[in-house]
Amino acid sequence: MSRKTEKKRRMSAGRILDTGMTYLILFAVAFVFFFPCLWLILASFSKSGTIYSFDGFFPAGYSLASFKRLFTDTALYNYPRWFANTLFVAAGSCILGTFLVILTAYTMSRFTFAARKPMMKITMVLGMFPSFMGMIAVYLLMTQFNLINHLWGLILIYSAGAPMGYLTQKGFFDTIPKAIDEAARIDGATNFQVFMKINLPLSRPIIVYTALSSFTWPWSDFILPKLLLKEKNLYTVAVGLMSLDETEFARFAAGSVFIAVPIVLLYFFLVKDMVNGMAAGAVKG
Repeated sequence: MSRKTEKKRRMSAGRILDTGMTYLILFAVAFVFFFPCLWLILASFSKSGTIYSFDGFFPAGYSLASFKRLFTDTALYNYPRWFANTLFVAAGSCILGTFLVILTAYTMSRFTFAARKPMMKITMVLGMFPSFMGMIAVYLLMTQFNLINHLWGLILIYSAGAPMGYLTQKGFFDTIPKAIDEAARIDGATNFQVFMKINLPLSRPIIVYTALSSFTWPWSDFILPKLLLKEKNLYTVAVGLMSLDETEFARFAAGSVFIAVPIVLLYFFLVKDMVNGMAAGAVKG
């Protein structure tokens, strides 16, 4: 056997070992993230409904009773109403927030004005601070505007904060050649027509990504609804589930699983456009 053949065999064995270790690590990481989800799904089918009857990690018996009670036993815990509230807030925030983010990103990308650079720097600095730092100020403002216990108050706050994250969308618009805009203006198009008829049709991936991110934030948020919604009938799902008694753990798990289904379906249907929008938006900041 020649040295060259021996060297090739060693390299092949090294690659197999490296590939095997890579897959082993990936499976281990996937298991760490997947196991809590699996446990929650199985817990939602618990026959007893309480976590204290579990046999180790998993329920001792399984039943669909928790899902049935979730939508029929609404006297004390009105999950359908909470779900409708969450859908209303998320949909309203998605529509208004997407509109504001796209307009902000387009303005910053296509127009030059005196305060453009300072505004970009300020938004980048403010984006480094966690949103909950301003909760007291938000609560005081909502009190002054009489928007406590109003779902529209949540929509306004989510939508008002959405344009702060415009940088990804701006990066996408930066990839669209400005020569197209100039050619359209030579033909007599206004700025509004250039935006609506040229740039907007080319921006489907980033619009999908923006709409999905604007929808998922209020869909799963807990802190802001807990702060502003005091009446039980106005709760979103996140706040409502946290109000369940500890003996209602199976119902809590069932509600958590059900609220995750729409987001999972949206991601599966829109993942291609979402990835394209993120990739294109990351080219330029």
